[in-house]
Amino acid sequence: MTVKVSVIYYSATGSVHALAQAVAEGAASTGAVVRLRRVAELAPDSAIDQNPQWRRHTDATASITQASLEDLAWADAYAFGTPSRFGAPAAQLKQFIDQAGGLWQEGKLANKPVTAFTSAFNRHGGNEATILSLSNVFYHWGSLIVPPGFTDPIVSAAGGNPYGTSHVTSPSANGPDAATLDAARYQGLRLATITLQLLRDHVADAAVDSGNRQGTLARAVSRTA
Repeated sequence: MTVKVSVIYYSATGSVHALAQAVAEGAASTGAVVRLRRVAELAPDSAIDQNPQWRRHTDATASITQASLEDLAWADAYAFGTPSRFGAPAAQLKQFIDQAGGLWQEGKLANKPVTAFTSAFNRHGGNEATILSLSNVFYHWGSLIVPPGFTDPIVSAAGGNPYGTSHVTSPSANGPDAATLDAARYQGLRLATITLQLLRDHVADAAVDSGNRQGTLARAVSRTA
């Protein structure tokens, strides 16, 4: 049985992109099929050009496939990543999520495991609030939130955020450090592992139900023979 995971993210200067890659690697390490997808950029070139790091990252990741609603319909599980914007998801990711109303109404987003990760410029710049804000979406979808929790020492080694992997941007650092990337890989692995368990349980339950129905039918035939 193969799990399908969509890792969907927005990153302006590269920190969340690095986390997304690590989450995807962690999920893929379980044998899952993973789609790494970036959402569309909404900022105009004039704004991007004012920040050389933003421009470099935008150009460097232009080849990564842009996220579509089909990536949501396809997946058994989701991982969403975004920088913190005043304690809330970036507009780019929110705009993508806002397009999913049709899938939500059809019930195609319900009962799927989901997790989230983020990055902020300051230690108290909204990382936890951003993940909790995204959770409001998942409640409406009927998704099954899978946080890393304190289920492995690797979470504490990366700063101890039980809600989801988070990075604090430092002007002197070149993206997330090794401990944070390890935590992101663990988060992806945990998401895929739990999804696989749920799918196996679903198949087992379906087999039991099918066996019960066949047994009932056999007994009914026997009584009428």
